[in-house]
Amino acid sequence: MSRTEYARTVEGFGSVRVDRIDPEQHAELIHRWVNEERARFWGMNGTTVEQVREIYAHLDSLTTHHGFLVHRDDVPVGIFQTYDPEADRISECYEARPGDIGVHLFVAPSAAPERGFTEQLFGALLDFALTDHTRIVGEPDAVNEKVLARLARSGFELGPEITLPEVDLPEVFIPEKRARLVFYTGA
Repeated sequence: MSRTEYARTVEGFGSVRVDRIDPEQHAELIHRWVNEERARFWGMNGTTVEQVREIYAHLDSLTTHHGFLVHRDDVPVGIFQTYDPEADRISECYEARPGDIGVHLFVAPSAAPERGFTEQLFGALLDFALTDHTRIVGEPDAVNEKVLARLARSGFELGPEITLPEVDLPEVFIPEKRARLVFYTGA
């Protein structure tokens, strides 16, 4: 069963709720989202429901990485993942500081019905991520110009391009990725 980790009302937008992903309960929904072409940068195109369940079960078993299902007014609208950069492959590409937290956001295909939706949602999620941290780091695909522009508009500092190394473990495989570091302090 999923647990609510954060909830906030955003004036003029509605309620934002962040629940831990329950791999059994949420695998089919996430599978539908991540297998659309627009989700190619999420890196899960072509996965089966069972593979999605296994990926999020593995993520749920870690103390350093967390997956969340994001709701707006009780409707699922995205996936938000957080991680400790020192326990992630990104640590090979930049010098992590105490207080850093890594994030990934995936907005569901039909979730952005009005202008400003993603910015409002992202603002609440950044507040959630900064609750016990001082700086957010991310590593979107270097060729994802739309996301990089959105992050810059949201106050992120664009850092250098990097190559995230391949991860090949028995429980997970993540291919090498050309990315761009981004940083956010909220200041």
